[in-house]
Amino acid sequence: MSHLSAGVDLGGTKIQAAIIDGKHAVRGKARVATPTAGGPDAIVEAIVSAVREAADAADVEVAHLGGIGIGAPGAVDAERGVLAQAPNLAGWDAPYPLAQHVEAACGCKVRLGNDVTMAVLGERELGAGSQLQSFAGIWWGTGVGGGIVLDRELWHGRGAAGEVGHMVVRLGGLAEPNGLIGTLEAYAGRRNMEARARAAVAGGRSTLLFDLMAAKGKSQLSSSVWQQALESGDGLAVELIDDAVEALAAAAANLVNVLDLEAIIVGGGLGSRLGQPLADRIARATQPHLFQPALPPRFIVAELGDLGGAIGASLLITEHHGDR
Repeated sequence: MSHLSAGVDLGGTKIQAAIIDGKHAVRGKARVATPTAGGPDAIVEAIVSAVREAADAADVEVAHLGGIGIGAPGAVDAERGVLAQAPNLAGWDAPYPLAQHVEAACGCKVRLGNDVTMAVLGERELGAGSQLQSFAGIWWGTGVGGGIVLDRELWHGRGAAGEVGHMVVRLGGLAEPNGLIGTLEAYAGRRNMEARARAAVAGGRSTLLFDLMAAKGKSQLSSSVWQQALESGDGLAVELIDDAVEALAAAAANLVNVLDLEAIIVGGGLGSRLGQPLADRIARATQPHLFQPALPPRFIVAELGDLGGAIGASLLITEHHGDR
């Protein structure tokens, strides 16, 4: 088997691929936009394209890789390589054998895991969780995902454990596009925050958000747009981020109260972009909700950055942790 493997982080807005060597160093990488039409078949094509581009950068043939690990947003059947319940992927309406289709196109073995769980695996082995026994990861980006490590073991449940974005934080609150009411993602998911911002503008509110988006040549309110709007003191951006922080704090407190975790690792596009000051804000907002306020968890930012999900997914190939 080649000492090089590929990791793929499949997200709602981008697909990040990386070629990783035996020492977990990145030898090549590529990033492409996640298709917004064409359903699973179009996403498979984009994944294959990203892997090939990353392999070219690493000067290796895709078929010669030791394998490809994919972290995907939704409920995963790792044994069958099937992805279901992926609301942040356009046209993903039914369970789909993602691993099988990518494997057929690339000519090497493919293993599948949940995207944030893979990022948390990377942090457990190589990043902010390397010295922790029990912690949760909360990844704040297009949606809000999570992963749970208990006594150094990833907790998968029946395939969808760690979906903290769908934790109810306000009874009778806002709805996600999939119909769930009052969830963390309804308040903190970047896609839902953008929908709320657009509705506010339609109702007469002023904001810099969409001017900044246009100036950056973006088609969506990216993490960098939110950061710049906050730094400019934009009232609507501040209000929506404040709502998100309160929702994140409620979810984090619930996790800690139930599992008695020693830390929460904050990652994802917005989590990493806003950094430790944001993690500290969530920590302060969590404090009033803790059953043991004298023993609060640490809140720390993921260390592996934008490639963390891809690096973690590559561990499905290179390591044997029993996490599949």
